[in-house]
Amino acid sequence: MTAGRDPDQFTTTGWPWRPGNEFRLLADGGEFFARMLQAIDAASRYVLLEMYLVRSGAVATRFIEAFARCARRGVRVCLVLDAFGALGFTRADRRRLLDAGVELRLFNPLRLRNRLANLLRDHRKLLLTDGSVAFVGGAGLTDDFAPGGPRGAWRELMVEIEGPVISDWQRAFARTWRRCGPELALPEPPPSEPRAGGAAGRLALSEARQRSVLANGVLRRIDCAATRAWIMSAYFVPSRRFRKALRRAARRGVDVRLLVPGARTDHPWVRQAARRFYGRMLRNGVKIFEYQPRMLHAKMILCDDWVSVGSSNLDRWSFRWNLEANQEIADARFADAAAALFERDFAVSRALSRRHWRQRAWLDRLREGIAGVLDRQLDRWR
Repeated sequence: MTAGRDPDQFTTTGWPWRPGNEFRLLADGGEFFARMLQAIDAASRYVLLEMYLVRSGAVATRFIEAFARCARRGVRVCLVLDAFGALGFTRADRRRLLDAGVELRLFNPLRLRNRLANLLRDHRKLLLTDGSVAFVGGAGLTDDFAPGGPRGAWRELMVEIEGPVISDWQRAFARTWRRCGPELALPEPPPSEPRAGGAAGRLALSEARQRSVLANGVLRRIDCAATRAWIMSAYFVPSRRFRKALRRAARRGVDVRLLVPGARTDHPWVRQAARRFYGRMLRNGVKIFEYQPRMLHAKMILCDDWVSVGSSNLDRWSFRWNLEANQEIADARFADAAAALFERDFAVSRALSRRHWRQRAWLDRLREGIAGVLDRQLDRWR
């Protein structure tokens, strides 16, 4: 980046709140992929993408073609893909990007000599164009998120962003880009005037193996919640601190709800590891809903009128080993939109009860116990 604030400065102290932004919640791939592709096609100066999960297929092909069109008309296109998350991205597709003039970097390529350092992954999902619009959430560029599949598209959310907070997202991307090679060397986005009636927003990042500003921020919001604390997570294996915060909030009368995957999940043992905590949370008044229609992959937190949407599942593994990124929004209107989406998903979910939970099958208890042992062993890795 050009002269200005050090992009590292907010790693441990948190990023500033920026007023006057516009945020739009996008539900499922049929909506957010179309908006993302429109933004790429409209770009005139640069396109930045930071992505964990990329797998060759129809969705990836549409984005490859859009990136290639941009590069051929002189737009700078910079992609950071996680080396592990992009294992399913074929060499031929990578070559198509490079031949079109796209700048492609891989985050933390897998090497035997790296040993446990191979576990460090970039789990963030960010698309930013021309310093004017960005998309942040939990989606990957794979056919799993596209409508029309035999088992239905994975349930996912992205948030479309315009306004002053865009400059911080560009600084965050530049920092990851620098970890994979030379500086990004793009000029700072021009200052964006706060929009009348816009919402306050800020970045919440989690840097692997460092104090997580993202995690601590969510914990503070749960502890301060007065009316509601609702969490949607695909792989919710929370730390003791999170479990205690949720139980405390429920005991003081806050409406605490968890929306988690049902039987349709791509990581059944992670689900079993999480379920071993359900009994105590149910006894303390936490309401737990298992999403039924399809695979739940979305990540969103709603505490009163504060919302956080992004890549983080709020699990211990992610905070230890992953780079994560969420958009925080403090706005009653956006919170109402998030609450309405939650309510629609609660309506098609299975609500767990204390009585039925005590009566669950012995085989389920055995699976939870085995998954718990594995989880504790993995938690000891440093």
